[in-house]
Amino acid sequence: MPTEILMPALSPTMEEGTMAKWFIKEGDNVMSGDLIAEIETDKATMEFEAVDEGVIGKILVPEGTEKVKVNSPIALLLEEGEEMPVSTAMSKSESKISYDEIAADVQHVLEKSFSNSSGGTPGGIDARVFASPLARRIAEEKGLDLSQVSGSGPRGRIIKADVIAAKSVEATVQSTSVRDKMVTSKVTTNDAIIKLYQDRETLEVPLDGMRKTIAARLTEAKQTIPHFYIRRDINIDSLVTLRAQANCQLEPGGVNLSVTDFIIKACAMALQSIPTANCVWTEECLLQLSASDIAVAVAIDGGLITPVIKDADQKSLSELSAEMKDLASRARSKKLAPYEYQGGSFSISNLGMFGIENFDAVINPPQSAILAVGAAKKRPVVDQDGQIDVATIMSVTMSVDHRAIDGALGARLLAAIVANLENPIRLLV
Repeated sequence: MPTEILMPALSPTMEEGTMAKWFIKEGDNVMSGDLIAEIETDKATMEFEAVDEGVIGKILVPEGTEKVKVNSPIALLLEEGEEMPVSTAMSKSESKISYDEIAADVQHVLEKSFSNSSGGTPGGIDARVFASPLARRIAEEKGLDLSQVSGSGPRGRIIKADVIAAKSVEATVQSTSVRDKMVTSKVTTNDAIIKLYQDRETLEVPLDGMRKTIAARLTEAKQTIPHFYIRRDINIDSLVTLRAQANCQLEPGGVNLSVTDFIIKACAMALQSIPTANCVWTEECLLQLSASDIAVAVAIDGGLITPVIKDADQKSLSELSAEMKDLASRARSKKLAPYEYQGGSFSISNLGMFGIENFDAVINPPQSAILAVGAAKKRPVVDQDGQIDVATIMSVTMSVDHRAIDGALGARLLAAIVANLENPIRLLV
């Protein structure tokens, strides 16, 4: 019996992906470890390796197919000398159905084959509803329970005509799960909003996996994490001077330190000095981290991603700079591995390069805090002698999870960050 090759879960948050590219074709021999496909997830584009050896009997999901559910069949693998089972080819009238409908029918053929070979009975695996892919799609759209529909096709198979003729089963709709109800509500809301603008020229831009993931995670964050916000102005004149001197010395080696590099180091060292703030909330305990793993928000086409610099407290500014540039470059090309954007306890989001002076960032769960960094501006200030002077001031706002970090602890952490940035020589030690 053919072995199904399933859409892998390439990250903990992945629910569906895009089949970007096949490296193999039907009839090719593959060995365990061979690269067979390139899959685009909600965060990155990753290569997928074969687990078993055999011959590619059927590719079920063509290149470019979007919204391929995790664990759904994408191809069939045959053993040596094995032939494909009964054809699952569609008629011309059904040629536009989705890949998962094809997969459902293939699954049924495989299950039936298994049932017959193992002495299965009609009351076993094969007792499932037998319907054409097109019929399944129409039934889903109409809210029909296919188990209540009589099939007129070969061997009682439910076909398109049976579904069209069937009446909507109200009880089925009423007995749907909460999740189904939420989906229905979303569809209704979507249709209602679109209707409001039906007399205006609009362009519908489909939501990709990344945008949906961002929406879901940030909605969850704002609904479940009790945010509080603390703000400070930071005099970075000393930092600007030190950065200029350092870059002048490091220029022959191709190193160019950014202000963000200094901020990463300052936050990493602050977490070491206030270790109780270097934690995440788990509902059962506070998980306190030993190392300072700092996530930095990177804007990419269609959204953003937060690669994590591990052990940032142990790395020099030049090492942080090189690693950050590498992570940002691969993030923009969606080439990050999951371990490179997962974890951490603290994030940095810098919109200063866009001229934004201050803003409130949303915490990236399961982390406990995020620092929103604004643009540095020349401002009048009163010095220690009471004299008016001009200084380079950078405003920051730290969003904090009140479950994990109380107000006083958050204030101590931000004070430590400010002290490191206003005395940047500390960052070189």
